Amino acid sequence: MAEGATFPDVTLGLLAGGQGARLGGVAKGLLTVDGRTVLERLLEFAPRFGDVLLVANAPQPYARFGVRTVADVVPGKGAPGGVHAALGAARTPWVFTVACDMPFVTEAAARVVLDARAEDVDAVCFEREGRWEPLFAAYRAALVTRWGGALAEEPSMRQVLSRFRTRTLPEAALRAVDPRLRALVNVNTPEDLARYGVGLPRA
Repeated sequence: MAEGATFPDVTLGLLAGGQGARLGGVAKGLLTVDGRTVLERLLEFAPRFGDVLLVANAPQPYARFGVRTVADVVPGKGAPGGVHAALGAARTPWVFTVACDMPFVTEAAARVVLDARAEDVDAVCFEREGRWEPLFAAYRAALVTRWGGALAEEPSMRQVLSRFRTRTLPEAALRAVDPRLRALVNVNTPEDLARYGVGLPRA
């Protein structure tokens, strides 16, 4: 456990996701911003948390970072399967998940989510334009068994979350600390690279 962690009861769960097909099959955590990989940027927050882990079914590109890495327990389920793996591997009561294609996460934005946890809440995420943002979210690790059962139905993230006591936060709560909602940006296409000043991994 990180000494002096701000959130000692939370694991930072980084989700590598699939290979970025629309970006030529790159490992998205190795995309670069200002000369540093997205994963390096996200790992800056690791000391704030009780633990950190990476969910990656193809761990080789990330081996040099020395992060505890786990694979999906139920393969082929996309984002719901990735969150399930993080919940199962967590050593803390809560998991804060961040996708590895989100380069502009800030501690202030994460704090908005984490401060909204409560005894009667199982999960916390933002809602933006009617859509939930479940890959920048907090989850009780104890959901793992019920979450795993839900995977048999090929659910969307929203369908899984609808089974639990999910608190959705308004966009305005994030804008208070992140006026342009940059924390929720994810990079999926060549157009996104150009728009946000993100580079492909170095050869």
